[in-house]
Amino acid sequence: MSSAPSPRQVLLVTSAAAFLASLDLFIVNLAFPAIRADFPGSDLGAISWVLNGYTVVFAAFLALAGRLADRVGHRRVFLTGLAVFTLASAACAVAPSVGLLVAARAVQALGAALLTPTSLSLLLAAFPAERRSHAVGVWASIGAVAAALGPPLGGLLVEASWHWVFLVNVPVGVVALVAGLRVLPAGPPLRNTGFPDVLGAVGLVVGVGALAFALVRAPDLGWGSVPVLAGLAVAALGLAGVVLRSRRHPVPALDLAVVRTPVVGFAALAMIAFTTGFAGMLVANVLFLTGTWGWSPPLAGIALAVGPAVVVGVARLSGRLTGRFGIGRVVVVGGLVFAAGPTWWALWLTAAPDYAVGMLPGQIATGLGVGLILPALSSVVGVALPAHRWGTGSSLITTARQVGSVLGVALLVSVIGTDTTGRPEELGLLRTGWVVLALAGVVAAAFAVALARAERVAARAVPEPEPAADCPAGRAG
Repeated sequence: MSSAPSPRQVLLVTSAAAFLASLDLFIVNLAFPAIRADFPGSDLGAISWVLNGYTVVFAAFLALAGRLADRVGHRRVFLTGLAVFTLASAACAVAPSVGLLVAARAVQALGAALLTPTSLSLLLAAFPAERRSHAVGVWASIGAVAAALGPPLGGLLVEASWHWVFLVNVPVGVVALVAGLRVLPAGPPLRNTGFPDVLGAVGLVVGVGALAFALVRAPDLGWGSVPVLAGLAVAALGLAGVVLRSRRHPVPALDLAVVRTPVVGFAALAMIAFTTGFAGMLVANVLFLTGTWGWSPPLAGIALAVGPAVVVGVARLSGRLTGRFGIGRVVVVGGLVFAAGPTWWALWLTAAPDYAVGMLPGQIATGLGVGLILPALSSVVGVALPAHRWGTGSSLITTARQVGSVLGVALLVSVIGTDTTGRPEELGLLRTGWVVLALAGVVAAAFAVALARAERVAARAVPEPEPAADCPAGRAG
């Protein structure tokens, strides 16, 4: 490990890892038919878990990963997660059966859960306070671009073979791992305050995992089906049990001080609402371009590249704006601008292809909104929490982002139907879906109003002092 790592090097490594984790949320979607064709004797429900398994496991372990990093070291957990993710990606590519492919995807998701919140906390530790907003803006925009590029890139790779959807991760993961071993710092200081609450940790994983399971399965099974209701019940009981245990246990699985911080809490709610609209948008637009307009996946990918390009350009501006006006105000504007995109599509898109008038203005609006919101909400951890809680705070925001993504896809599919492929006669359903996604942006703006108020109150409060580290920085990670 370098004795004086460059912050830019840390940014490159952590952003590469965040890119991989976000990319794999959506890149497999267009590979699903090809995977099914390669395993013709397999049950459709089993194959669906190639998609769903990653989503559920990723969401389930995020909160625990951040808490673990605050205990044993951010660098250590990040590099472990990156290694697990890369090896599991290779295992996915060579899996000889659906069962092994689903298992490898679950392991891949575990790696993603370990590396995502720790990448943010390592980034916060590497940059001085006055430069953190800019660095987080780059990190968040790269994750957003990866998610947006997932479906079209998956479509391009499937043209060669579905195996490349997973193999593409391996060289990037290996390079990031080697670079990370050399340049990553230890991260925030740690405290050794006793053995953590194992039962609470299990409850946290089960509770969040059950919630993700219910949201994933609801469009297919129905919101009133027994498995979905059971998943929601297990989630409620599990998370309630974790909160109760965390109030009494000396080393709780869930740091309630983070959850009770109003700025972080409202940021998490705004993140859930916003990513509900963002994830649903990604699915709806691919369906529209490939189904209604009949464009090929590569051509659809080119058409959808405008949004990610705008995100990258706006992310720098977001950091400066949050420093001047506050996170909440920036998110209010971003949420309303984002909502203008799906609203435009609902009003102007028709079955006759007209990209410049019908699709492009909405792409620009949503790109502006994403570029403003994601960097702003991701930076809240470094602004509102002391360094020894960055891992837990990062995992909370990332969990909110993942829950919102799952909810967005589930909500969209529930509105347009599970059999919808975007055919011209189904355009009315997609219009309804876009209206719902626009409302998600408005809800995010509403939560951001409360966030802005919480920021003003926090600015007048006395900040929490940093605890003394129990281990030297060199041993922290």
